[in-house]
Amino acid sequence: MRPGKIIGVGRNYVEHAAELGNAVPERPLLFFKPPTAVIGDGDPIVLPPESTQVDFEAEIGVVIGARLRRGTEAQARVAIAGITCVNDVTARDIQRREEQWARAKGFDTFCPVGPRVVPVAPDRLTELEVVCRVNGRERQRGRASQMAFGIVALVAYVSQAMTLEPGDLIATGTPAGVGPLQPGDVVEVEIPGVGVLRNPVVA
Repeated sequence: MRPGKIIGVGRNYVEHAAELGNAVPERPLLFFKPPTAVIGDGDPIVLPPESTQVDFEAEIGVVIGARLRRGTEAQARVAIAGITCVNDVTARDIQRREEQWARAKGFDTFCPVGPRVVPVAPDRLTELEVVCRVNGRERQRGRASQMAFGIVALVAYVSQAMTLEPGDLIATGTPAGVGPLQPGDVVEVEIPGVGVLRNPVVA
């Protein structure tokens, strides 16, 4: 089942912002990915001909379980249904050229999600870790405690602008180490205790 909306958070890890030459924003930098970008565990990421550099971005995904409008952080904790793995696949060359990120982030297959949603106790959210491997080699590793804006704060912040509905997905940002994908690669996003999201890459 596809989420009604997917909200991404840009530059939420200091080292990732630095590797792209950007400063960490003063408040969360939000963008959308379309539900049509969603694929599941094992489905192929398709590299579009419009881009010459498609990057992986391993992220902790937050699935909303209850409607939240202008929620406090206490209400945001209750509204979280669980955690899942997300790969915020990005056409980096297009992102650099265009002021809006919609096309760079929104190609079909650019939002692998899965393999399942796991409830996590609110006091354990800061302990979450995300790891990315490409062809078995570790490329990214980051902890929720390293985020500029934490998971609960992000959920509350997003809800100030837009009502969050059950099934909505928030991708909380990627740690340093992003890089390009090539046809034939296999990319894995793992959140220990949640699962491994594995997707092959095709042209």
